[in-house]
Amino acid sequence: MTVVDTSLSKESRDRYLTYALSVVSERALPDVRDGLKPVQRRILYAMLQELNLKPSGSHKKSAAVVGQVLAHFHPHSDLACYEAIVRMAQDFSLRYPLVDGQGNFGSLDGDSAAAYRYTEVRLTEVALEVLGEINEETVDFIDNFDATIKEPLVLPSRLPNLLLNGASGIAVGMATSIPPHNLRDTVKALVELSKDADVSAQRLSTLIQGPDFPTGCRILNSRKELTEMYKTGRGTVRMRGEYDLENQKRGKRALIITSIPYAINKAQLVEKIAGLIIDKKVPQLVDVRDESTDKVRVVLELAPEADAEAAMAYLFKHTPLESNFNVNLTALVPTAGGAPCPQLLSLKEMLQYFLDFREQVVERRLIFEKKNLEDRLHLLEGFVKIFDKLDEAIRIVRQSSGRQDAAEKLQKRFKLSELQSFAVVDMRIYHLSKVNIEEIRRELKQKRARVKEITAILGDKKKIAGIVRKELEELAEKYGDRRRCKIVQEYIEIELDQSAYVVQEEVYAIITKDGWLKRIRQNNELGSTRLRDGDEILEALPLTTLDTVVFFTNCGFMYQLRVSEFPSSSGYGSPVQKLLKFRDGERIIACFGLKAESGAEAPQQLELLAQEGSQLVLLSKLGMGYSMKLDELEATKRSGKRVMKLKDGDELVVAANLGAKIAIFSARGFGLGLKRAEIPVRGRGAMGVKIMSIKGDDAVVGAVSFEGKAKFVFQTKAGQKRELESSDLPISHRGLKGRKVLERVEVLAVKRG
Repeated sequence: MTVVDTSLSKESRDRYLTYALSVVSERALPDVRDGLKPVQRRILYAMLQELNLKPSGSHKKSAAVVGQVLAHFHPHSDLACYEAIVRMAQDFSLRYPLVDGQGNFGSLDGDSAAAYRYTEVRLTEVALEVLGEINEETVDFIDNFDATIKEPLVLPSRLPNLLLNGASGIAVGMATSIPPHNLRDTVKALVELSKDADVSAQRLSTLIQGPDFPTGCRILNSRKELTEMYKTGRGTVRMRGEYDLENQKRGKRALIITSIPYAINKAQLVEKIAGLIIDKKVPQLVDVRDESTDKVRVVLELAPEADAEAAMAYLFKHTPLESNFNVNLTALVPTAGGAPCPQLLSLKEMLQYFLDFREQVVERRLIFEKKNLEDRLHLLEGFVKIFDKLDEAIRIVRQSSGRQDAAEKLQKRFKLSELQSFAVVDMRIYHLSKVNIEEIRRELKQKRARVKEITAILGDKKKIAGIVRKELEELAEKYGDRRRCKIVQEYIEIELDQSAYVVQEEVYAIITKDGWLKRIRQNNELGSTRLRDGDEILEALPLTTLDTVVFFTNCGFMYQLRVSEFPSSSGYGSPVQKLLKFRDGERIIACFGLKAESGAEAPQQLELLAQEGSQLVLLSKLGMGYSMKLDELEATKRSGKRVMKLKDGDELVVAANLGAKIAIFSARGFGLGLKRAEIPVRGRGAMGVKIMSIKGDDAVVGAVSFEGKAKFVFQTKAGQKRELESSDLPISHRGLKGRKVLERVEVLAVKRG
């Protein structure tokens, strides 16, 4: 046993680095030349060389392929290997499938494929093009994992498979996400680049147009965005499903979704839409049905007179019907004499790597062909040498003691090589006829001409590039098809009018003192609504589901929540913290209803309900305050907006309508009457001024606006109720302590009688 003195950190670093490199090169990233990961490459090679599963032959059980791949090339998980086979057979995953599957290979709805003992596979015609000239010494081979058989380092693909079918994978510290493209578009870009190495990235992106996903959809990127994406190797493709408006029986109308974004689960999409319909989030829709066969057909039944565009706008915003595909053009690229390394590529670099690779393959293919031709010429020349002396050659063979002896005598007599002499000995008698000799001479002439032609091609790089272009154009003609994705560079984004997605109902928006929210219909009995033990209603605002409620909290923040977002519940409802982002210790101290009215001049005019005046007064516990105009009640985020800055130990206690006069009361029974002009107007978020002087442990508890005569009702800590006439409270100036209006009581709250 050998003991190595080393540190744990060094061993961990070295071993993790080895693991990371293995994941990058052996699992996660595709090769830029054939566009395949190792497991995909091994599957295709095993199907051709080991099992002979050509398109013209019959299918064979997937289990046989998995077993062959694991036994000879890829000693890893059988399920991972089968998943790779399944993906290469799915026409909704690959733009040009490489495996022809027979049986259940999954669906757009996320259904899993059947077990590999039930399905059968063979190669597609496109897969044969990816395997290319594999038997013509066009690529290098290496030993497999146990050195019992050879496997190719890369397949001599005739097609730019990496761009055609794309790839995705996550390695250690890097990832790849390459979208599929159209064959004809890609070949146009390759031919252009082959003719002009200085062609611009903008020109290439114009030729290739953009991704072409197998599921079809609309791509909403501008030409500038696509050019930048292909130039940098990173970007985002915005995908949107396609739809048609269809008139159905009995005057009904329906929206028909005919395509969905790439890699989206259709069943989950339909389920999401159904949930929105059930929750009445899209009142324009009444039902959804999935009538898909081999083509996508999701039927959205429209309500009478419903706006179809508004319905789709909502679905695009709130469902995966509009999704993004994040592009990351990272692949393994060849290095000089070393293993491939990962690199973030531009479109031009990807195309150039493929062209360089194809030129190498064509060159090696021609060298292989020339070598075979020269071997054949050598034999043919031997046949020609003995033709005029056939009788002598036959006599030598007849007088020899065997095959070896005959070959040696012929070799010596006619000055043949060993290969030529054995070829003559092994030749059948009828091949020595005059007709066959003429055929040999014709073949000899043809092959000499071909060798000369190949020699000329190998000496001219432009001719090799021309062969590559010609073969690509032939493949585009043979396998090319129309684009499935339409690139929409100019489109009008439909603005969402939230009121269009709310079913208008007259309800009570109920807010409790403990901060629980719910809504009930106005025809329900308000007094019988359920509340938690010890809780009570703070406000029950008669509103519609189109209206909004504004909340003010003790921390000096203002929030807004649409009534439609209040949970419709016969129970307790939901805590406000679940719907709005309240801070620790934050609670509601006041709330108001804002009515959404429609008019020619003001489509969404906000009006304070059940209140008079155009200002609100805000007062803190320590007597600070100011008034704010109603136009400050603009829409807020769920995290709220600060409406008053508070000192340490202070909190907001009053948010009330400001009338002609206002009466302010403290916990110790002091009251201060002020005219409206005494309360200064400030912008939202101010600290305000001293409105009422508070001494010791006293604090402001409430304020009531009034005009003329009014009555104030107090609730004391002892549970008593006291009343006060407005005539008993003189009108004074701000900043004063006020007058003692209640003796020997502690006031908790005050309201107008």
